[in-house]
Amino acid sequence: MPAIANTEVAEGLDAVVVDPSGEHQLQIPSTLPVLPLRDIVIYPFMIVPLFVSREKSIRAVDEALGENRMILLVSQRDLDKEEPTGEDLYSVGTAAVIMRMLKLPDGRIRILVQGLTRAHVESVEEQGEYLRANLTVLQEPTVTERSLDVEALVRNVRASMEKATNLGKNVSPEVMAIVANLDEPGRLADLAASNLELKVEDAQSVLDIIDPTTRLRRVNDLLNKEIEVLTVQQEINTQARADIDRSQREFYLRQQLKAIQAELGEGNELAEEIAQFREKIEAARMPKPAEDETLRQLKKLERMHPDAAETATLRNWLEIMTDLPWSKASVDNLDIAKAERILDEDHYGLKKVKERILEALAVRKLKEKPKGSILCLVGPPGVGKTSLGRSVARALDRRFVRLSLGGVHDEAEIRGHRRTYVGAMPGRIIQGLQQAGTNNPLVMLDEIDKVGADFRGDPSSALLEVLDPEQNNSFRDNYLGITFDLSNVMFMTTANVLDTIQSALRDRMEVIQLSGYTEEEKLEIARRHLLPKQMEETGITTRLLQISKGALTSTIQHYTQEAGLRQLEREIGAICRKVARRVAEGQTGTVRVSPKNLYDFLGIAKVSPDEILKKDQVGVATGLAWTAAGGDVLFIEALCMKGKGNLVLTGQLGEVMRESAQAAFSYAKSRAKELNIDEDDFANYDLHIHIPEGAIPKDGPSAGITLATAMVSALAGRPVRRDVTMTGEITLRGNVLPVGGVKEKVLAARRARVSTIILPQLNQRDLDEIPKELLADLRIVFVDNVQQVFREALRERAQPPTAATPRRTRLPQAATARVT
Repeated sequence: MPAIANTEVAEGLDAVVVDPSGEHQLQIPSTLPVLPLRDIVIYPFMIVPLFVSREKSIRAVDEALGENRMILLVSQRDLDKEEPTGEDLYSVGTAAVIMRMLKLPDGRIRILVQGLTRAHVESVEEQGEYLRANLTVLQEPTVTERSLDVEALVRNVRASMEKATNLGKNVSPEVMAIVANLDEPGRLADLAASNLELKVEDAQSVLDIIDPTTRLRRVNDLLNKEIEVLTVQQEINTQARADIDRSQREFYLRQQLKAIQAELGEGNELAEEIAQFREKIEAARMPKPAEDETLRQLKKLERMHPDAAETATLRNWLEIMTDLPWSKASVDNLDIAKAERILDEDHYGLKKVKERILEALAVRKLKEKPKGSILCLVGPPGVGKTSLGRSVARALDRRFVRLSLGGVHDEAEIRGHRRTYVGAMPGRIIQGLQQAGTNNPLVMLDEIDKVGADFRGDPSSALLEVLDPEQNNSFRDNYLGITFDLSNVMFMTTANVLDTIQSALRDRMEVIQLSGYTEEEKLEIARRHLLPKQMEETGITTRLLQISKGALTSTIQHYTQEAGLRQLEREIGAICRKVARRVAEGQTGTVRVSPKNLYDFLGIAKVSPDEILKKDQVGVATGLAWTAAGGDVLFIEALCMKGKGNLVLTGQLGEVMRESAQAAFSYAKSRAKELNIDEDDFANYDLHIHIPEGAIPKDGPSAGITLATAMVSALAGRPVRRDVTMTGEITLRGNVLPVGGVKEKVLAARRARVSTIILPQLNQRDLDEIPKELLADLRIVFVDNVQQVFREALRERAQPPTAATPRRTRLPQAATARVT
């Protein structure tokens, strides 16, 4: 224990003791606050944590901390008495010092005390808000010379402690090491008694003895008695082993338990457990079929032998059945205005999703049990799909249960295992309801697009029953063996892509697309949610840190490139942590972050913003692509070279993109005259198509018109306008077919600062879902034929080729491009 210094000494001091470290002398006052102890006796030099909950005891601790941190610890005779008086306390206690104190949320306090010396209680004052005792410090007589009796006692106690440990007494090796090196009889007696788990009466009898030798002899007697008990216990174990036949060795532990119960005179507890199960079944208010089956299994348990192997399995089944919320349901919040306010508080934007949720709430307000559709939120990582489900649960006042299905291959994860298997358990759906405690929580099935399938079954097929409103009112879990009504549960699912979801499962869900956020939306979300959250987590206040709007915008543009918000939140967290370090090192004043000093907090820019080419070039077309992380800009390069008319494709292109390139090449061949391309060039030159960032796989049909534009530009020598970007699928007849991910692609075009976007005519309807402010500075051109694309994207050739300079020598090298 560290030395206790700077202790204030009150008047009326009557005793001086040496603190346990041996470095200081502590003066014990003649009166101290009293802390009654229920079931423990504390000896000098013991360090013990105590929980204090009684009002008088808490006031006594406060008084001790206000005076000199000293308190008198006295055990009470009647453990059940809540308000003990002086007559209920033993006459000898331990003066102790309070080393630490911690207040707990439930009103209790936790203190760490160390005993100093024995003290005799002369009288107890009970008039105030706590007990206070007049005490006399009991000075322990000093043993000048150790007689043979004392030496023998010390050795005997050491040997007895060692023997008790060998017989199974739980004494730590550290304590045994102290016992082996401790020579003072009094301290050895106290240490041994504190580790014997004695009854309060026996422990108090040791505390009452002042003489070290007498006290050590008393502890030696208690040790011998404990050794006798441990020896009998070992004999019981030996006798139980002797009674077991060789063919029944697996019943050893159960026979041992029987022998112990026979020695203690205790009866079988199975009848009490069955009575408790019967009460739980009545309280659960199960449906009639479930209650009948549960009672039937309970009668079966009642007839079974307690040691039978099936007893544990049946007991676990009954516990789960009685814990399930058969009739417990939370009350929905049907206040639409309040629900809308909660959704707006938690999430900025997402207007379509919020409208759909409020519509479902309005239907529920008009009809008690509607069969609504299952909402599937699809979008890139980090756009708030899971947190949106949590907000919906809060808006409806429902419990929220999240089940992650990513990587699940076993059908039993959904339907549960049959009880015949070892370690069987219910499926995740039933476990989630048991965890929620109500039969109408909001269950979020996360990452439903990453569910696998193998020889153990297809979890997606098992989910068909769960997510079908016509079937889930009688969902059968294999472990339960009976049906459970899931119609009250509100299911929501999340996914990054729809392609990997089984078509029958996708048909049961209403898909709501969550596109990536615009820079304006990210800025507003950062100001409203991300920055306050990170400041709270790092302990930073607005007095210590101020981030300008321009700094947040620069962080979004130069340090993140994502559809969601996770990287942005990490960067804001990095700024807050650096400010927290400055404050911890003693810096005062407000730290202001602006675009000028953003480098000092985040270092060099991690992302170069998408930019269009610096000038119009031949053979380089700008396309738009969709990825799981949002929209992207890609540059497609085309180059003509001497050859035999081959089409070379590089850049790790997928099969669909290769077919689009072949279709565009065939179209250019068939319309060579219309496109002012020499037909002999197709036989005398090879055409090389390359998309940079070759380490990244690329696939999809939406690059068709971009490939065609790059090819025609290279073959005809016509530059491609650098401020035009495009997306669309091409056919052999030159028709332009619609594509998906229009909003993500428009966002990518805005980041690249282009002025014109070419889209298929049939994608015009998709612009209705894009905010008007995103289209304010963009020119959208809708086309239904690739000839319109060429007219919009290609410029006329600057000068015709001459005889001295063949056309192909004039074609520029393809510019270095970047796929973001």
